[in-house]
Amino acid sequence: MPRYTRLLLIVLCLILIGECRKHKSRKKRWSAPVETYKPGNPLSKKVVDGTKTRKVKTSHLLRIDEHDFTMRPAFAGPAVPVGVDVQVESLDSISEVDMDFTMTLYLRHYWKDERLAFPSSTNKSMTFDGRLVKKIWVPDVFFVHSKRSFIHDTTTDNIMLRVFPDGHVLYSLRVTVTAACNMDFSRFPLDSQTCTLELESYAYTDEDLMLYWKSGDESLSTDDRISLSQFLIQKFHTTSRLAFYSSTGWYNRLYINFTLRRHIFFFLLQTYFPATLMVMLSWVSFWIDRRAVPARVSLGITTVLTMSTIITGVNASMPRVSYIKAVDIYLWVSFVFVFLSVLEYAAVNYLTTLRDGKDRKLRKKDKEQTLPCTCGIPHTKTMMLDGTYSEADANSLAGYTRASMVTEDTSDKQEQIVVHLSLDNESTGTKKKGIRGFRIIQNTHAIDTYSRMIFPGAYILFNLIYWCVYC
Repeated sequence: MPRYTRLLLIVLCLILIGECRKHKSRKKRWSAPVETYKPGNPLSKKVVDGTKTRKVKTSHLLRIDEHDFTMRPAFAGPAVPVGVDVQVESLDSISEVDMDFTMTLYLRHYWKDERLAFPSSTNKSMTFDGRLVKKIWVPDVFFVHSKRSFIHDTTTDNIMLRVFPDGHVLYSLRVTVTAACNMDFSRFPLDSQTCTLELESYAYTDEDLMLYWKSGDESLSTDDRISLSQFLIQKFHTTSRLAFYSSTGWYNRLYINFTLRRHIFFFLLQTYFPATLMVMLSWVSFWIDRRAVPARVSLGITTVLTMSTIITGVNASMPRVSYIKAVDIYLWVSFVFVFLSVLEYAAVNYLTTLRDGKDRKLRKKDKEQTLPCTCGIPHTKTMMLDGTYSEADANSLAGYTRASMVTEDTSDKQEQIVVHLSLDNESTGTKKKGIRGFRIIQNTHAIDTYSRMIFPGAYILFNLIYWCVYC
């Protein structure tokens, strides 16, 4: 009996030992493996940096709770130098009507705040997002003359704060700003515009905060792919100066200047070429018969209305400035040429009507002077010598032959010649007087002939002067 008991105890012990081994193997399987390093391996000599451990809080490491960050660094001491550099990401739009521009840029500030210094043997800096910005002091830089601005927040606020062990701070943010730009349109659309983005501290004067470009002209960098549809970006450059406010004092102000030159090809296609074609179309009326009143009037009115539409369309996309633009000079001179072509036909039509009335009066007067004065001569003979025949007179002569007309008495022939010469001399003197006094008026189509040369020549001369002055 005791033997069986011992065997049973031994079996139970073996079973317990096996279960214990299985439990240990499961525990090793689900637990993290322990890294072992061979002697001489450089990884085994790595020292863990205290700034990277989770045990140390940011507020404790930077001692945020120990200082009052509502005051600037070195309060009551010299001005805090704050370096600035800008990287222009895009120049989004230029608006002539609102006289402003929209720009997206990376704005970076550099300064030293010894209150943020921390001990670190190997790590050079610590990087934080925008949540720490509300707990420390940062420069209060704003954009002068800005209309709208915002910090991008997709997917989080585009703000980066980097703190170095010695207390130097880099503060970077991505901003889109819309600022005013004073434009001069006196040479539009052959103009160049210079716009400026100004940065300044809102609260701190030059005695408390000194803004400066960190690397001079190299502080401003741009993307080579920046382009605009209507402008060619010629150059970016930076300047700085002091700005004075009568109630608060002097402030450091930084300037980002860029020059834009407008592309002319769009306006050549949309404004200059149509206006030139309308002026040339108005000249077609000079080759149309002066008695074709509907054709010439409709052509003149159409060109005038088209020029008015072009002028209205150009001014609708421009601010209401009080001075004359270069495009206004070209369009209005073109409008004057079109309007003068209409007035030219009005003069031609009036002089043509006036000449026709005078011709009718002369014919009536000649008829009255010729027909009653027969002086004893037969009616048919008088008509023959005078050379003026009406339709009734021609019918009355239908029965006469050339021989019967010639065989007349010598006395009658001499009498006919005297009467004919006296009447003919009187009518000839009247016609010569009219030709001398009203040569152009009686020959009205001469105005159209002169217009065919004068109008194109004057317009070509105007174009030469215009493009030489503004190009």
